[in-house]
Amino acid sequence: MGSQVRTSRTARWVAGISALSLLVACTPGEPGTQEPEQDSAGASADEGSSASTTTSTPLADGAPEGLEEFYSQQLEWSSCEGDFECASLTVPMDYQEPDGATIDLALLRSAASGDARGSLVVNPGGPGGSGVDYAMLSGMTISGEVREAYDVVGFDPRGVARSAPITCFEDEQMDEFLSSDPSPDDAAEEEASEQLMEDFAQACGERAPDLVGHVSTVEAARDMDVLRAALGDEQITYFGASYGTFLGTTYAALFPDRVGRMVLDGAIEPDLTGLEMGLGQAEGFERATRAYVEDCVAGGECPLGSDVESAMARIPAFLDELDAAPLPVQGDAAEELTEGWGMYGIIVAMYDENAWSVLSQAFEQAFAGDGTMLMYLANLYASRSSDGSYDGNGMQSIYAVNCLDRPAEAEEEDLDSAAVEQEFEEVSPTWGRYLAGDGACGSWPAEAAETIEDYSAQGADPILVIGTTRDPATPYEWAEGLAQTLDSGVLLTYDGDGHTAYGRSNDCIDEVVDAYLLEGTVPAEGTTC
Repeated sequence: MGSQVRTSRTARWVAGISALSLLVACTPGEPGTQEPEQDSAGASADEGSSASTTTSTPLADGAPEGLEEFYSQQLEWSSCEGDFECASLTVPMDYQEPDGATIDLALLRSAASGDARGSLVVNPGGPGGSGVDYAMLSGMTISGEVREAYDVVGFDPRGVARSAPITCFEDEQMDEFLSSDPSPDDAAEEEASEQLMEDFAQACGERAPDLVGHVSTVEAARDMDVLRAALGDEQITYFGASYGTFLGTTYAALFPDRVGRMVLDGAIEPDLTGLEMGLGQAEGFERATRAYVEDCVAGGECPLGSDVESAMARIPAFLDELDAAPLPVQGDAAEELTEGWGMYGIIVAMYDENAWSVLSQAFEQAFAGDGTMLMYLANLYASRSSDGSYDGNGMQSIYAVNCLDRPAEAEEEDLDSAAVEQEFEEVSPTWGRYLAGDGACGSWPAEAAETIEDYSAQGADPILVIGTTRDPATPYEWAEGLAQTLDSGVLLTYDGDGHTAYGRSNDCIDEVVDAYLLEGTVPAEGTTC
């Protein structure tokens, strides 16, 4: 099937992981809280909040020709959802036709608790993660010292969440899509899988015919520069996690002189093809899974087995069992845990080592014939509620963005599929079979309007790149590659587990990042925490 694996630690995951640590081996409850209604600007509105409005003074100097109107727009911030402020930013759908159709992007600002020195623009990854939600949860992810000095501003990128979202399938169709067989065993299953992918791509083209070719990362990066100007900042201060590092890298390549202090955590090497990204993630998730299994076995009474190799082999064997006989699920519209849902339920726990104990409990429950806990984990991954509804469109927009950024290359289409699958499975006996292939990109109905050849961002101020040695979704080697690609890249290493480092690893990482954002202090090359 060629599953798309998120390179993100989304706002829902940040909120959900704290709940995971509280789970016991009983039937899990519904994650999160009820979402408030959305206001016209796209962010959540609190009926009891003040109707006060403030404006930002734009800094339109250096606006590209034809874009002066966008760069000079004045943001109107209105109170929303407690102490936050919301606004919308208007950008052209197609930067090559700025007089044509426009898109409104949803913004949320968490005002600095002290005297603001400017804005810190944030993106949580994905692609498909909501920057609005991420900024709303910045108290959980960004230090108090940084939040005292900066307004934290999040935006939903074009095609995502509240910003002209691309929604190709309805909820029931998405359930079918995600629960389908991710590793077809014969020609009939392969044909069914390919047809489902083609149906998805066709639906995207039919339901968003104008936008489907204009949600690339290059266009989102151009939106960021319009946002920078509207915020009144000469240079952008930016924190991007996971896919957000690719967005930041793209911005730096386009506007190197406008890069201020930029942190790229959980880095993506920008020149990778889709096939190379899949292979890298296969290796990364295998490495992370082995770390989990080693920890499980060392703790004793590991449900997977008493030695590492047999425990590693138990995972793909279990997924094969799900393929043959899905497990029943209690209290979920899905009713049964398929191989597809099981895959996502296991993979999501690799993003944070605090979830490992929960995964072990889920395995124990599953081996007893109940898939409920693994389904709960899969729901966290998919931003899905037990009633079958989805929170946002992240599981759909990930294809829309990735298929423009890294389309299926002609030379890749000519490769022997069996040889590719063998290469993936050699790198990752557990996950290789799921990550080989291009998914829906082989039949995507549009091409990117603009691409970038040189990501070196020559002339940019120092850019801080963070890599975690056993990161599953963005392997450490990608951080090394990005730091080398960027003319001013400086690599900071976290020797540890899980996806990304800042705000979830150790004091050393947090102190280095804070010193960089607050004082401009660049760590020495080779710094490891």
